[in-house]
Amino acid sequence: MSARQPKASNQDSSKDHAKDRAQAYTSSGVNINSGYELVSRIKEMVKTTRIQGVVSDIGGFGGLFKPDLAGLESPVLVASTDGVGTKLKLAFAFNHHSGVGIDLVAMSANDIIVQGARPLFFLDYFACGHLDVDVAATVVGGVAEGCRQAGCALLGGETAEMPGMYADGEYDLAGFCVGLADNAHLVDGSSIRVGDAIIGLASSGVHSNGYSLVRKLLEKSGLQADDDFPGMEPDAEGKREKVRDVLLKPTLIYVDVIRNLMRDFTIKGMAHITGGGFYENIPRTLPAQVAAAIDFNAWPKAPLFEWLKQTGELDWTEMLQIFNCGIGYVLIVPKEECEEILNRLEALQQPAWQIGSIRKMTEQDSEQVLVEF
Repeated sequence: MSARQPKASNQDSSKDHAKDRAQAYTSSGVNINSGYELVSRIKEMVKTTRIQGVVSDIGGFGGLFKPDLAGLESPVLVASTDGVGTKLKLAFAFNHHSGVGIDLVAMSANDIIVQGARPLFFLDYFACGHLDVDVAATVVGGVAEGCRQAGCALLGGETAEMPGMYADGEYDLAGFCVGLADNAHLVDGSSIRVGDAIIGLASSGVHSNGYSLVRKLLEKSGLQADDDFPGMEPDAEGKREKVRDVLLKPTLIYVDVIRNLMRDFTIKGMAHITGGGFYENIPRTLPAQVAAAIDFNAWPKAPLFEWLKQTGELDWTEMLQIFNCGIGYVLIVPKEECEEILNRLEALQQPAWQIGSIRKMTEQDSEQVLVEF
């Protein structure tokens, strides 16, 4: 394993000794010097994510962060961990790695803002069989970009080179995000009432869930990475998005938008639409006695989701169980604030729609998400 800390590299003589000592390790398939090179290349990336509270630089055994607790009645830490899943398989196949680091941050940062937390810092874990410095630097560069978008620090990470664990050209990613919230003002859904409005924020695409099926449908279709994606409108220059770009488009990070709204509006509940789609994620923020009535015709469906539906011979109920279908994040707000919130979202250039409302559960309701097609 190779941690992100360039040890024994202060003087030329120590470098030579380190090379000698590393020879046995290198012969087993682990290139320590590649690890040193990676650390050197990502140092500047990490610096761009530095925010108030960061105490340490990369290279230590642990990252240090001193949170600002001013103005919080009862500070509470909120944490989440996740990966990117089999979307990585497409990154390998298409040799396109720049966006998966953003995906990694998004999956955890979007989760903790559901409860109203402000992301503080992020840690990543990159594991491979053989360390390709260029690929690893590209991935970590994406992690740094995701942290900038989420407003948190990339506080540290680990690069593990483990021969025999992964196929050539493949790697795995995991991430961990910690945020800060006020326990007195957590967004937990407890104040949701009948009549509240449901707002859906647009996704950028599939985000990072459902890719086992996406890959199967891609293989079935015969489409290649450089093909024009079916159904896409050309841009001003007459060009259409390629399959590679559509299927590897990074997950949107909603932190800035949500924090902006929370300063001025009442947000009663939120849901990050990830694995399990509408039917499993929206109920996680609902009190037991209410249901979310969703108007399926309230937002446009991108050609990507039409293609997935047709290629997979799925109905929209199945699609909503697997994919976000164009809605990456859901807000539940007082009805009287809905229009003003939508206006704010438009000003923030975040496409959004009122996609439903909260109603009382009845004996006839079998689940808490009721979609009208």
